[in-house]
Amino acid sequence: MNKKQLLTSAILIGSTILGGCQQAEKPQYKDYDQMPVYKGTDLGITYHPDATAFKLWSPAAEEVKVNLYDNDLGGKPTKTYTLEKGEQDVWSLSINEDLKGKYYTFEVKSEGKWLNETPGIYAKAVGTNGLRGMIVDMASTNPEGWENDTRPPLKNINDIILYELHVRDITISENAGSQYPGKFLGLAESGLKGPEGVSTGLDHIAEMGVTHVHILPAFDYKTIDESKLDQPQYNWGYDPQNYNVPEGSYSTDPADGAVRIKEFKQMVKAMHDKGLRVVLDVVYNHTFDRDRAYFNQELPGYYYRHWEDGKYSDASACGNETASDRAMMRKYMIESVLYWAKEYHLDGFRFDLMGIHDIETMNQLTAALKEVDPSIYVYGEGWTASDSPLPVEKRALKAHMPQMGQVAAFSDDMRDAIKGHWSEEKGKGFVSGKEGTAESVKFGIVASTQHPDVNYAAVNYSKEPWANEPAQTINYVSCHDNHTLYDKLKVSNEEASEEEIKKMHKLSNAIVLTSQGIPFLHAGVEMMRTKFGVENSYNSPDSINRIRWEWKVENKDVVDYYKGLIAVRKAHPAFRMPTAEMIQKHLKFMSFKNPLTVGYTIEGHANGDKAEQIMVIFNGNKGPQNLNVPKGRWLVIVDDKKADPTGVRRLEGGNITVPGRTALVMVK
Repeated sequence: MNKKQLLTSAILIGSTILGGCQQAEKPQYKDYDQMPVYKGTDLGITYHPDATAFKLWSPAAEEVKVNLYDNDLGGKPTKTYTLEKGEQDVWSLSINEDLKGKYYTFEVKSEGKWLNETPGIYAKAVGTNGLRGMIVDMASTNPEGWENDTRPPLKNINDIILYELHVRDITISENAGSQYPGKFLGLAESGLKGPEGVSTGLDHIAEMGVTHVHILPAFDYKTIDESKLDQPQYNWGYDPQNYNVPEGSYSTDPADGAVRIKEFKQMVKAMHDKGLRVVLDVVYNHTFDRDRAYFNQELPGYYYRHWEDGKYSDASACGNETASDRAMMRKYMIESVLYWAKEYHLDGFRFDLMGIHDIETMNQLTAALKEVDPSIYVYGEGWTASDSPLPVEKRALKAHMPQMGQVAAFSDDMRDAIKGHWSEEKGKGFVSGKEGTAESVKFGIVASTQHPDVNYAAVNYSKEPWANEPAQTINYVSCHDNHTLYDKLKVSNEEASEEEIKKMHKLSNAIVLTSQGIPFLHAGVEMMRTKFGVENSYNSPDSINRIRWEWKVENKDVVDYYKGLIAVRKAHPAFRMPTAEMIQKHLKFMSFKNPLTVGYTIEGHANGDKAEQIMVIFNGNKGPQNLNVPKGRWLVIVDDKKADPTGVRRLEGGNITVPGRTALVMVK
């Protein structure tokens, strides 16, 4: 079937006789773009004790009904109602009784066939496994003090330090000490203690000094059976089912739709109370099980992109890709993030495979969020997994960040320069002695912006700057994807001792945490987290994915070093300059003959820094380097052993020696 035939079969439906009842004449649309766009914001259900309204948009539907149930799973409907079609092809119904606590499904008839029951794509509360919606009084889901919950202060976007975690990983180990291991409530607990009395869970995160907790997908996803939580199951959550509902396996009662909502809010409030902001990883670029996905049960084909021959396109490498550039999909995404920002008080959103989305949608979405709160941070992966029918010039790619002034992207340039290419297991990087990486490191240091001292022709991936301002760049060296930093260094440096791995590990994030832009840390990296060589652990068991809190004791020196690096960054605004112009004015690279030595100075009390001058040197060589640096009496705040903004030791400038695989940061 070609694209025209596919559209015809999906939407060119005229007047028909069905079940002895003549259907209303429907407009015959030539293509998806001719379909009316609903202007309201009340699709799904609207609950009031006196009545519940049901609304569903589907121009191709021949009939729509709502089924009411007493239970979240099993049994037959207690009642079934037919919706009426109105303006802009919205089907609606109001039931004038108190339906609180009831479960419901929508059913759409298309081409003479009843499609699968769903809670509707706008569902905000569901029962077990997200199969049925639940009618909930949202006000009753607010935890105590929720009305007084506020976002922690954030003076400048450039002050952000991101910490990426999976809800389950942090508290699932027995030695995390949690009463709610692997749950939202586990991340809401304070006072947890692990081996030798170390802080675990939320207290540990706050103790590190980061500003934002980035949570891997925690909306309702498909691949965990919530009716069998007594059995081992694990998934990262990049398999979306209900976009506007928290994941049930992280709640104490998946059957009760109100419980997961309240517990998610309790987690957010607990983090806010600790001074931490919360970012949700969102996956609007594809759906799980395309043919049974809820989008396709409401209006087959509409929410997805297709090739000219009518086949579904697959830029996500997950069997489909959504069509953000289509009016009602764009509307859906914008309303969804606004709902999370307002109802759950979220402080930021990370977009999975953001390059699949179009530039216009990302700009509109971000502008809408900034109206809620200008400090909400939006960022994503500036690439696709495969090709797309969306023209390249319209894609929200890393190279197009100049067209998306308030959106940020991950710097794979910096990531692979530091540790080695992501797909080459044995590939080395700057910290493991690979020459030719210095300009890419410098590119990351200036946060992918324009700088006269960077030779862009020698940068690994980007041959020109792609960030207007430093806050558009997220610098990182590891995340949930691929090997942990420890495992990557281990597998690509088989000859290295454990002490050498530790030095490379510390140097890696010393570079990230002293660079301009926004630093990003993978949970557990501060204690040299390993996944025991498993690179893609998306469905590996807890034994692979969990944070083992004995690591915090065993690697106390590394934990303290990371904590010190974060403190150094927070103590010196010069590492957090807000504009490319300021970076160009104050940051100057030093010239060293050695190809694995990068150094720079930041002068003139940059960004209001108390230090008149800061010097930073990174030695990626295995052995020490003798260097000539500006003379004077310097205060060392980072060296190979320690990071401390109050000072580690004094050092006279001139001819100095920097140990191998070491960062040296000095101020005066």
